[in-house]
Amino acid sequence: MVLKIFFPQCCNRADSGLLVGRWITGHDSAVVLAVIHYPFIPSQVKQYVQQMQAQSRVELSVLGSWSLPKEGQEGMESFLRDLSTIFPQERWLQISRQMGKMGFTCQVLDRDQNGKVVQRAVKKEKKEVKDDNEGEEEQEEKEEEEEKVIFIHYEQRKVMLSELHRIENGIPAPKADPPSELSQMFETVANSQPLFFMDKYDDGPLKSTHWQSEGREASIIVELLKQASVPLCLLISWMLSIWTWICNLRIFSLYPVRFLSSKLSTCVQLSYRTEHMRALCSPKAAAGHTQFMRKANILVSFLVDVALGVLLMSWLYRDDHITALANTLVPAADHVAKELEELLQWLMGAPAGLKMNRALDQVLGRFFLYHIHLWISYIHLMSPFIEGILWYGGLSACLGLTFALSLLSDMVALLTFHIYCFYVYGARLYCLKIYGLSSLWRLFRGKKWNVLRQRVDSCSYDLDQLFIGTLLFTVLLFLLPTTALYYLVFTLLRLVVVLFQGVIHLSVDFINSFPLFAVGLRICRSYRLADGVKFRVLCDEPGTCLHLLMEINPLKCSTVVQTYRTPTYSCYPKDSWAALIKKLFVGELIYPWKHKSTKTE
Repeated sequence: MVLKIFFPQCCNRADSGLLVGRWITGHDSAVVLAVIHYPFIPSQVKQYVQQMQAQSRVELSVLGSWSLPKEGQEGMESFLRDLSTIFPQERWLQISRQMGKMGFTCQVLDRDQNGKVVQRAVKKEKKEVKDDNEGEEEQEEKEEEEEKVIFIHYEQRKVMLSELHRIENGIPAPKADPPSELSQMFETVANSQPLFFMDKYDDGPLKSTHWQSEGREASIIVELLKQASVPLCLLISWMLSIWTWICNLRIFSLYPVRFLSSKLSTCVQLSYRTEHMRALCSPKAAAGHTQFMRKANILVSFLVDVALGVLLMSWLYRDDHITALANTLVPAADHVAKELEELLQWLMGAPAGLKMNRALDQVLGRFFLYHIHLWISYIHLMSPFIEGILWYGGLSACLGLTFALSLLSDMVALLTFHIYCFYVYGARLYCLKIYGLSSLWRLFRGKKWNVLRQRVDSCSYDLDQLFIGTLLFTVLLFLLPTTALYYLVFTLLRLVVVLFQGVIHLSVDFINSFPLFAVGLRICRSYRLADGVKFRVLCDEPGTCLHLLMEINPLKCSTVVQTYRTPTYSCYPKDSWAALIKKLFVGELIYPWKHKSTKTE
């Protein structure tokens, strides 16, 4: 058998005393947490262990003794060995270290059924070899009864602060049931924080060695921040309750208002920020590591968002940048309208030498030109108010850069509304002809679409139906190139606008969902997010046990982003490229802002 002892590095040079820790259930291993120094009173040690066990809810016990002989302590080992009768344990570890040597020696004392202490021999790395066969057989039988001890040294502070993740093929795996030996060890050290609260400047009845802080001067600032955060959270919660009451008014439940609020990026971003602030100001503490990381990521993202928004606002209101933008906006809109007029004039002629249906070409061209003239009149009507709109809209940057970008996306959508109308008109007309041609093509083949069963069935048509179907098919087929050309041009224009809005939406989503706190923790303190551990041989001296050093493997940055990313609407599955091309080919409308929040069967 192999007995694994997780030993903290900070206790390597501790004074002689008692080992406090925990036996890991289901595994032949022990976790050493602290060394209580001699002199001590056994009753105080028992009371202290019971107190720490009640606070940490960890099954702490006295594992054994630790001996580091010094001058004047010749009988210390025998004295500590006799303490096994005062602290009745099934197994008693007697670990000793000689000055000048790096390795430890360990003796395991077991109790038999009568309660008598029996020493179990510990298997060494090197054995004496006997020449005769009887000696070899006796030695093999003896080694089968012996127990090999492996010391695994760990850094107590890193293990205490780290969170162990189980990663399988790059995907976070659910926690095993029952937990593994390594996860129990990490959990034991993490839950034993009450044992580490006493630092080396505190006086108490017992002196111990464990991970110790250098003092707690910074805790004063932390406590002041905690005291100030309570009324601030109460104030924000009260304001959020008022805001929720306003949003729940009946007027906002009407279909037009609800429809517009779901399409405007500013309203969507406002709803996300409301949920984030409600999660941050919750009076309940974080239930676990995942919820704590989510709150920390939201807080850091919110602070960075506001800081970037303030920088943008300071730039906008400095050196009359808003006036310059307002003076540039109207000429830019006129230039776009002029370019669209020239494009329509080109389409109404013989574009690229293509022979179009002149009657339909003229009707469509004049129809779209009329819309452009209406839009130019609307822009010039709104031109005196554009500077004021930009001035008050720039104030939204104080709420964060995401609000300013969302407002910019809505303004782009409003300023390019005529392009969207052109796209809708062309797509609807093109889609009508495509579906008409496909239906008439089924008529020629003696087929029809069964609406009830959602399939194509055979059908017999008479001569009049075939004649009318032939005429309609011919008309639609010869009008299709003209309609397809207009649809292609306006779809390309619409895709340019959608691409610009998509970049804005991706930027907003990046700020909202990117786990800045987790990534910063991964860069600055990589041991806090552990993917696993690795071992290397620390000491393999003859006559001592094998010593391994446990080092923490940090999570990959990609896994950190994937694990702690705040879920937003972009996390839902989108249409594939094949589905997108199919929609463009048949003329179905594409709404990139429509998100799949419901499951489809």
